[in-house]
Amino acid sequence: MEDNQIILPTPSEFSFIQNLGYLQRSTNECMFQIHDNKVRKAIATDEGTALIEISKQGEQSLTIEFLGNTKPTTKKAVEQVMEYITDWFDIKTDIQPFYDISKKDSMLQQAVDAFNGLRIMGIPDLFEAMAWGILGQQINLPFAYTLKRRLVEKFGTSITFEGEQYWVFPTPSVIAKLTVEDLVGLKMTVKKCEYLIDVANQIEIGLLTKEMLLETNDVKKAEKILTKIRGIGPWTANYVLMRCLRFPSAFPIDDVGLHNAIKHVTGSQQKPTKEELLKLSEPWNGWEAYATFYLWRFLY
Repeated sequence: MEDNQIILPTPSEFSFIQNLGYLQRSTNECMFQIHDNKVRKAIATDEGTALIEISKQGEQSLTIEFLGNTKPTTKKAVEQVMEYITDWFDIKTDIQPFYDISKKDSMLQQAVDAFNGLRIMGIPDLFEAMAWGILGQQINLPFAYTLKRRLVEKFGTSITFEGEQYWVFPTPSVIAKLTVEDLVGLKMTVKKCEYLIDVANQIEIGLLTKEMLLETNDVKKAEKILTKIRGIGPWTANYVLMRCLRFPSAFPIDDVGLHNAIKHVTGSQQKPTKEELLKLSEPWNGWEAYATFYLWRFLY
């Protein structure tokens, strides 16, 4: 194997093609690029920015290739890249228990049959996950992608390879220094600008960390910490707990997309009420995040 390549083993319940399909759901994504069934992404390390290309290698492994001269020189920085990819693709989670639950739930079984091997594609960076949750509040998905692109291209950093630009999400330290006036040109609401700056400040000064949330080891305690932050309601909190913190029982029960997905799968004319959804989701106990993600996949 070449010096700039690393082989990353994947579990049997993992499909690179299914995860690639999810990543391709928007043509306006700015955080990675996909060509010829390969994903290219810039990843920040302590040493600088690495540009990697991920491709399928056999049935149960991925090839990670460092492009250009961006392979880090230290073992620690290489490990940071590998940890990011492992987290991004949720490779460490054993999802067989979720598949076992699905066998007894006709709605989930349809989703598992359609998307077998899909993982909850994550957002490993806490600030990026919270920013994405804030940007997506009360707007449609295409406009959320537009807002994210504007934010990233104005305040993020990038590297260029073969004429293409690859972006790294703005850091909390950059956003914390801004004022609302600095952000209004992106065409998001004043409230969202305020929320984004507030969250950046809390992360920058250490009042909010990924470790703090993980150490609760309790989805309700972690949700409570997040919902104390201005602009972070239960939906945003659970979205972050799903996609960044990897709490399998995180459950954005009020999500409109989830309601529409259930309506789609069941063929119902009506969206489920909260009471109906609570009853429907009883068998998902402990795996609500995966159930939600798989059902979302029917629509997004």
